[in-house]
Amino acid sequence: MKILTGNDLLTGFVTWWDGQGWSPHVDDAVDVGDEAETILAREEAARRVNASYAIEASLDENGKVRPAHIKDRVRALGPTVRPDLTLKPAEPEALNWVI
Repeated sequence: MKILTGNDLLTGFVTWWDGQGWSPHVDDAVDVGDEAETILAREEAARRVNASYAIEASLDENGKVRPAHIKDRVRALGPTVRPDLTLKPAEPEALNWVI
């Protein structure tokens, strides 16, 4: 599975391609397959996102998207040492997949 990530051009927030636009939630990310470079070029040219790139990901046992690399897992959820600073601190299983 290949998904897209980048940073929102206005806020700098981490974003994930959801098939129609950019979402702050990795769970909204969709598999782009071989279309990654085409989508990235179009979105960067439209100045909706910057520093965008394609990454490998998989679905966990609950069907949630999880980036394959630790760097992108931290980008998806937040710091691993301060659970109170994660995007979803109330989600009890949020950090189970980070490390």
